[in-house]
Amino acid sequence: MQIQPELKTVLKRLRLSGILATLPDRWAYARQEKLDYPQFLELVLSDEVERRDHKHLANRLRDAGFEEECTLERFDWSAKISIDKARLTDLFGLHFIERHENVTFCGPVGVGKSFLAQALGHAACRAGYRVLFSRADRLLKTLARSRADNSFDRELRGWISPDLLIVDDFALKKLSSQATSDFYDLLIERHTRSSTIVTSDRGIDEWMTVFDDPMLGQSALDRFCHRAHQFVIEGESYRKRTAPGAAPENEPEGYELNHEGPRENAATAFPTRASSRKWPPLRPENRAAGSLRSDGRQGAKPAARRSARASLRVLDCLLAPASVPLWGSGRSPRSIERRFDVDCHGG
Repeated sequence: MQIQPELKTVLKRLRLSGILATLPDRWAYARQEKLDYPQFLELVLSDEVERRDHKHLANRLRDAGFEEECTLERFDWSAKISIDKARLTDLFGLHFIERHENVTFCGPVGVGKSFLAQALGHAACRAGYRVLFSRADRLLKTLARSRADNSFDRELRGWISPDLLIVDDFALKKLSSQATSDFYDLLIERHTRSSTIVTSDRGIDEWMTVFDDPMLGQSALDRFCHRAHQFVIEGESYRKRTAPGAAPENEPEGYELNHEGPRENAATAFPTRASSRKWPPLRPENRAAGSLRSDGRQGAKPAARRSARASLRVLDCLLAPASVPLWGSGRSPRSIERRFDVDCHGG
């Protein structure tokens, strides 16, 4: 199909130029299926609606300011934590946003509070809600700076207007008098108008201790907690399992662990970098040189042998008496270090 310049001009004036990318394919499909003109028009416009929906979702996710992409499907339910799964799953129906209710996630570090809060925010973005995510200290610093140029009211409206506000890591340290007043204003203005999610390493009963003015703190928390779904998460830090050098756990066959996310089938849902890359097959003459890894690459036996030799030399250093020269006589500590680097890095 040859697209005429006049048609391009008309579509651009109507702000429908996105149709141009798929129009030739849709025209060919319409001729093949013998679609009439109304059906063809519906098909083309449906493509444009879908394209705009994807664009708007991408904009909402970008404007939300999430630290990472988190979804409930990627949450690792095998983590050693305790949480009311039924209540949490029901929360992802997002009825709490319709009712302008709040959510709190409290518990020790590394148990998934921020992940679940951002997952709720991600679900809200997909449902068309406007979401804003921020750490508590950054939020309060932004409000404090706005007072210097007399833009506090405008800045505060920016934090009040979202359908869902997520405040991460609240109550890590004591609030100043001004920060107490600002946070009070924020919670009071959002009360019964929109929803707020707060995560904290402290329990709600400890939040009062961080407010400089107990009266303001009690007034704000009484309104906030009265309409809040409260979750307390107990367990071990998930970051221990993903730290470099952590002992690998037994994984089900065909599953891999994404960064601080759940186990998903690596071939279908959320592939890691190794599983998503397509490696060329080995030539027959190279297959006998080493074992094959799970990603199709050849095993690195020479590197393993060098690493083993380096480890043996380190043990030799530790076990040898002080009077015995290491790796030959006359070696200075600097030359020994250079020799160790050579053995470790394959020089």
